[in-house]
Amino acid sequence: MRAARWLDAEDTPMPLIELKGVRREYPSGEGIFVALSQVDLAIEAGESVAIVGPSGSGKSTLMNILGCLDRPTRGSYYFGGVDTATLDADALAALRREHFGFVFQRYHLLTDLTALANVETPAIYAGLGRIERHARARQLLGRLGLHDRGEHRPNQLSGGQQQRVSVARALMNGGEVILADEPTGALDQRSGEEMLELLRELHQAGHTIIIVTHDLRVAGHADRIIEISDGEIIVDRKTAADAGRGGAGESADPSSSPTSRAGSAARWTQFGEALRMALVAMNAHRLRTFLTMLGIIIGIASVVSVVALGEGTRRRILADISSIGTNTVDIYPGRDLGDVRASTIHTLTAADADALEQQPFVDSVTPLVSTQTNVRYSNVAANATVSGVGAQYFRVHGIAILQGITFDRTDVRNNAQDVVIDDKTRKRLFGLATDPVGSVILIGNVPCRVIGVAKATDTFGGGGESLEVWVPYTTAMTRILGQPYLRQVTVRIADSMSVQAAEQSILTLLKARHGTQDFYLFNTDVIRQTIQSTTASLTLLISAIALISLIVGGIGVMNIMLVSVTERTREIGVRMAVGARQGDIMRQFLIEAVLVCLIGGATGIGIAYGVGIVFSRLSHDFSMDVSPAAMAAAVGCSTAVGVLFGYLPARNAARLDPIDALARD
Repeated sequence: MRAARWLDAEDTPMPLIELKGVRREYPSGEGIFVALSQVDLAIEAGESVAIVGPSGSGKSTLMNILGCLDRPTRGSYYFGGVDTATLDADALAALRREHFGFVFQRYHLLTDLTALANVETPAIYAGLGRIERHARARQLLGRLGLHDRGEHRPNQLSGGQQQRVSVARALMNGGEVILADEPTGALDQRSGEEMLELLRELHQAGHTIIIVTHDLRVAGHADRIIEISDGEIIVDRKTAADAGRGGAGESADPSSSPTSRAGSAARWTQFGEALRMALVAMNAHRLRTFLTMLGIIIGIASVVSVVALGEGTRRRILADISSIGTNTVDIYPGRDLGDVRASTIHTLTAADADALEQQPFVDSVTPLVSTQTNVRYSNVAANATVSGVGAQYFRVHGIAILQGITFDRTDVRNNAQDVVIDDKTRKRLFGLATDPVGSVILIGNVPCRVIGVAKATDTFGGGGESLEVWVPYTTAMTRILGQPYLRQVTVRIADSMSVQAAEQSILTLLKARHGTQDFYLFNTDVIRQTIQSTTASLTLLISAIALISLIVGGIGVMNIMLVSVTERTREIGVRMAVGARQGDIMRQFLIEAVLVCLIGGATGIGIAYGVGIVFSRLSHDFSMDVSPAAMAAAVGCSTAVGVLFGYLPARNAARLDPIDALARD
């Protein structure tokens, strides 16, 4: 779009800027205030124009329309022959970015950035690489006498230095048209003269200069003065400065401005710069950022901790259940639980256990007979549950052996008078000092040698506080009970097999052996499944409660970001004035929201992990299991919260009108 002259269809020079019948109205109470009325104006490339008039005359409104910061209510504004009314917000941003440079009366520098970073800002939105824009910004600052002030922030610079930084920023992308609003209004006399001299140099270099001022002395430095009053141009005249200049200057050399990048590389550059600017903004407002994160930290820490505690509890419960045998099927005489004839049915035998042991779905099998009787060692006697079991009993039920050994198949076959006692029986009969292994105890009137001590059990339907001793079932049947039948057979199903399928196979096998169904099965895996379902439901319930805090934290993020948009309205206006697109503004604020949630989420995970370590050291019964899946879900959840609750504030920021944003403090 840049050229020394603009030509129409008949090759007639066309003005760079042309306004036709421009009118600008603003709502004022119940009426309308007319800031500009029927303005017609043409400005050639390379001209130096001063727009003068008293306060409220409409000169600032005219400058805002010329710089595409505002739109006329009616009429047409052409730049380079293009009707700006046909351009959308991003196209207008491109026009400001590539052709205009603004020098504001109040400087409008971004306070969180250094002078160098302020100057670089327009080139960021033009997609220029960091090395190139850095070099150009330093060159411009050096040209304006600020080579040693590049790393200073605005509050470390004088008014004149801030104004020069503003000029350097205006020139960063070429600054074909320089719009200066009261360029000397906030400066002392000396700094004001330096600023006018600088604008004169820029004019001589080929830039089109448009100055808005109420000072006729300042206006006298321009080639042309346009006086405006009550929204209408009343004077448009050449000055003595124009008569001495001898012709219009050429437009600024396009080669002196950076070239915008396009394509995916530019998009990645813009994303990287948005990320950097977001980090700068977060660092500049650390307390606000931390308070914003706090809700997310609490929410994520709560969710991860609850899920970890629930998972740890579930695993502990399942481990306890596994230790008493859960993938097992118990076989009892009788047609069903509570069958009054069960005590008269004696068809369940050791041969049934042997047949079941040969099945491919079986891990191990144990017969069982039991009785209550006295056990004695020396002069100490107690009542105990005596169980006659098979060699695989301790594997079937996952009972740990604390001392000694258990009996084997040979002992079972030979009716060995060996006994395994539990830890409670050891304490009752032998105390804590005596080693019971090898000692002989009396079970009823049958002497048996202690060969092992097992960990006390808490099995379904037994255990608890009773003393437990185990002998080979053959020994119990022949020497203690005198009966040929079994009270129970327990089958442990192989881990790779389905318990339900195995249960059906057992039913089929025993019905074939007995010729009828005079037995019933009890599948303890149902208990495991019930407990799993219960713990999962409880974990889900508590997680849902913890999730509420995460949602509250997300709403907090949205509220703080909305406040941030309000606080940083002027910054948004400045960024739009130097060429930021709506997408650029939205990207920056959305990245800020996501970063707040991601950092808060990571902190929450760290806190939950630390709580888990402390919890595991304080409690030996339960532990918190912080799984990678839970952490990944937490990170994903915090990111989603950032996107979800950051979108509305980011959209609001992107939709701000540049001139309205600049007008706010």
